[in-house]
Amino acid sequence: MEAEKWGRRIRAFRKLKGYTQESFAKNLNISVSVLGEVERGNRIPKEEFLLAIAAELNISLEELTPPEFMVREEVKS
Repeated sequence: MEAEKWGRRIRAFRKLKGYTQESFAKNLNISVSVLGEVERGNRIPKEEFLLAIAAELNISLEELTPPEFMVREEVKS
C-alpha cells in the first residue's frame, strides 16, 4: 500500500513535468523496468532514490511525499 502511494505520486509528477518513462529513467541512470516497478507500487523507493527523483523534477521532497505520510506538528496555543 505504501509503495503504491509513492508510485502514483512519482508517476503524476513525472507526467506533469512532461517526462516519458524512458527519458526520466535515463536522467536518473536507472532502467525503465525499475522505474515501472516503482510507479506500479511493486518496489518501495529508498530515500536516496526519492531525493534524486525530487531533484530531477525540480520539486522538494515534501511536495513529492504523499500527504498521509507527512508528519504534522501540532500547534500549541
